[in-house]
Amino acid sequence: MTSVGIIEDDDEIQKALVEYLDHQEQMACELGFPSVESFLNTVPPDASPDVVLLDIGLPGMSGITGIPFLRQRYPEMDIVMLTVHDDPERIFQALCAGATGYLLKNTPFLQIKEGIELLHTGGAPMSPEIAAKVVSFFHAQKPKPPASPLTEKEREVVAGLVDGLSYKLIAERMHISVQTVQVHIKNVYRKLHAHGKAEVIAKSLRGEV
Repeated sequence: MTSVGIIEDDDEIQKALVEYLDHQEQMACELGFPSVESFLNTVPPDASPDVVLLDIGLPGMSGITGIPFLRQRYPEMDIVMLTVHDDPERIFQALCAGATGYLLKNTPFLQIKEGIELLHTGGAPMSPEIAAKVVSFFHAQKPKPPASPLTEKEREVVAGLVDGLSYKLIAERMHISVQTVQVHIKNVYRKLHAHGKAEVIAKSLRGEV
């Protein structure tokens, strides 16, 4: 049986959620509070629900501000945000503070129930719009590889070295003279601050070229 608490200052939404979730099999929801403070002042540490649905815009401290207090007092309790706010700043503030899920208030009650059940398998319930923003954020944070200091021809020469080709075979592949290959090699060493073929190959394999 999963016990669920609600921290929501809109009486209509709070009562509807409590009534719906409390009527689900293997789920009990009898705790509804209008603020983080009232939850903290009423629920003892040894009687916390398994999951709390937490709004952000609350009287007193906000839901995001309240997460660390809830985490400290009820370390085993999952905290799922249930809010109208879908801006990246609040999403990541909540997740970094310790929220284990983030659902929008337009989420159908059935999907809220399924999100709570997802927590049992180690999942993190998120509205599709929120998940998309999380993915976009981490893609944007992925560092871009530095631009190569080498010209296209110089990179072709390095590719030949990585393939184990001799200067002559590189020249034949690129349809240039061996002397031109040697000039490219000299420039590659200078630009990469390399002292030999092995170092150039190692830098190439590390993606530094």
